[in-house]
Amino acid sequence: MADHLRWGILGAANFARQHMAPAIHAARGGALSAIATSSPEKAAPFATFAPGLRIFSDYDALLADPEIDAVYIPLPNALHVAWSEKAAEAGKHVLCEKPIAMEAVGIDRLIAARDRTGKLIAEAWMIAHHPQFAKARALIQDGALGKLVRIDSTHSFFNDDLDNIRNRPETGGGALGDIGIYAFGSIRLITGQEPEQLLAVETDWTNGIDATTHIMVRFPEFLYTGRVSMRAAPWQEIVVHGERAVMRLPVPFNVQVFGQASLELHRPGGHVETWRWPAENHYVLQVEAFNQAVMEQADWPLPLEFSRGTQAWIDQILAAARS
Repeated sequence: MADHLRWGILGAANFARQHMAPAIHAARGGALSAIATSSPEKAAPFATFAPGLRIFSDYDALLADPEIDAVYIPLPNALHVAWSEKAAEAGKHVLCEKPIAMEAVGIDRLIAARDRTGKLIAEAWMIAHHPQFAKARALIQDGALGKLVRIDSTHSFFNDDLDNIRNRPETGGGALGDIGIYAFGSIRLITGQEPEQLLAVETDWTNGIDATTHIMVRFPEFLYTGRVSMRAAPWQEIVVHGERAVMRLPVPFNVQVFGQASLELHRPGGHVETWRWPAENHYVLQVEAFNQAVMEQADWPLPLEFSRGTQAWIDQILAAARS
């Protein structure tokens, strides 16, 4: 291995072009070296910010290249497990777009592949690397909010294009599959608690996918309500209501796209303390953490076991919705 991580990308997805490829190129400790796509014209925009980028005509050829150390996988959801497993078996570290699997049993396969190959396999869940979530965890753990009473989260956008992969069941579409990890997984992240009982679920099914899902869940110390939707005006928010204060994250998920990251702590008497992060790029922070985990053997904060916990929760919600 070189003195930095040499990255390849499987597929020229728009999300990769707009966000993750520039982040890989900008992150310390790594470099974007190659991309695999059957359409050379789709690779051209990547080469504009990554001079010398090598272009492979198929994924297997990139995985066979000994000069690639790690791959980023932005393929449709239904392909994540198979290509993550194949990449690890080919000797590459793997950062795969969320959700890394469509069911928890798929993550079991990846845990086995990670342990068998010794390669880092991780879900690309960028929000966990943003300092606003570290601050939220610290405030809860330090008792700034007092005993937690309730938490509410929302994540929505509007997409009714039935040809889009997010609206097709065969490609792993649906609100829960696409953004459930944000609205629901973030609660596990900031509280360190696990759900105990699914109290209610209501789902709007469209074209075989859950277009909107509302849930209510009992955690050990608080009641959680949340919703994800692909048929509502764009909105996102997390509100944590404690006995002593209320914490609000108005832009928890799509930082610098939906708005500026900030955290508000509302105390009795109208006192509000606000923290802001106008420049932090959570995609870059995520790649830098991955580079350090591989190159410096640093801790990776979100192992596959954490991803499995969130996916198992989503599996349970989907099972209840279908019944």
